[in-house]
Amino acid sequence: MKAIEANFDGLVGPTHNYAGLSTGNIASTQNKQQSSNPRQAALQGLAKMKALNDLGFVQGVLPPQARPDIDTLRRLGFFGTDARVLEAAARQAPELLSACCSASSMWTANAATVSASVDTQDGKVHFTPANLVSKFHRSIEHKSTARILKAVFNDEQYFQHHPALPGAGVLGDEGAANHTRLCSDYHQPAISFFVFGRYGLDETRPAPGRYRARQTLEACTAVARQHRLKEEAVVYAQQNPDVIDKGVFHNDVIAVGNQHLLLCHEKAFLNQAEVYKNLQKATAGQLQIVEVPESRIRVETAVQTYLFNSQLLSRDDGKMTMVVPSDCENNPTVSSYLSELVNTDNPIDQVKVFDLRQSMNNGGGPACLRLRVVLNEQELQAVNPHCLITDSLYSQLTRWVESHYRDQLKEGDLADPDLITESREALDQLTQILGLGSVYSFQKR
Repeated sequence: MKAIEANFDGLVGPTHNYAGLSTGNIASTQNKQQSSNPRQAALQGLAKMKALNDLGFVQGVLPPQARPDIDTLRRLGFFGTDARVLEAAARQAPELLSACCSASSMWTANAATVSASVDTQDGKVHFTPANLVSKFHRSIEHKSTARILKAVFNDEQYFQHHPALPGAGVLGDEGAANHTRLCSDYHQPAISFFVFGRYGLDETRPAPGRYRARQTLEACTAVARQHRLKEEAVVYAQQNPDVIDKGVFHNDVIAVGNQHLLLCHEKAFLNQAEVYKNLQKATAGQLQIVEVPESRIRVETAVQTYLFNSQLLSRDDGKMTMVVPSDCENNPTVSSYLSELVNTDNPIDQVKVFDLRQSMNNGGGPACLRLRVVLNEQELQAVNPHCLITDSLYSQLTRWVESHYRDQLKEGDLADPDLITESREALDQLTQILGLGSVYSFQKR
């Protein structure tokens, strides 16, 4: 049965701000406390969705989470009305308030790990929300993520939803940012390539020294078991600890794969030659690996431009389109490399550039913004149709953003009680537009 890969991008939320919460993510920390533009951020993301839909790719949208997260602030000991909770948090624990206002759910590559039905032993598409325990502001996302995913992929005949892994450091799970599906074609069984940063239960093994690795081997193996993947169809690899210390907080900052192609930096993995050997064995030698040497593009340049945080999209003609942020075009070294890449012997023959400056300032590029879901024809028909981008939905969402989003947000604005009202009114309307029902806790009171 024919299958496609759909990309579900996260819609940037009304509280998009630069709080510098993500240690190890250089762009996030460098832009801390700068003024953000939530409206522009959301419109930039929507423009990418619309453009890819116009190119013929199946494009979906996932809603943001409710922020400020008043429920979490109450669990942390703040009482009274919502306004009083905000005021007290801003005065007593501004860092906690910033965390509970984060719009980081926009990066849906971290929302979950997804396995295609052709890869699972029960023939269903499996979803496991990431627990994201390495960062507090993201660890509070997974329950809402689970509700949202169930509202979008809501047919139990085709979709199997799992809870997030237990919220312990040894099971740190960052979702699809560390998982790549390698195959000859989307409808064929694939090799699941899981990349981890450290061993959760063995601290004597190699690990970065400056930044703590976020994904553990134990989380990868647990998700593989949950999704009922065959052992022989899974390959595990460890990130190079040295590149994690240079800002490569997820594998998708240093490598990107699609179908039978893996594009990666020469320093992406620990024991890289062995990783290649294991991948070629698992794929019966069908995988093409394009390695970018350090002498051509330094790790620091890759992190700065997010060259590898790109999307590789397969077209009907057998070729691939590569989606990159404008930072790649603006860097002469990377721009030159991309020009060479499309003229060498590999499937990539087209590069599309998008202005995602608002997301990039917070440390997320094109690949961060999307969750990849392989679906056959029946499964695609079972997806909530209101969450698939069309010209009409794009226009409707654009008007919605322009009506509800601020064009500037500073750190001090997070304590503004009007922000709660604005955000809730916007999200309540959004759930109606997307036909999601009541997925937010404030809708159930």
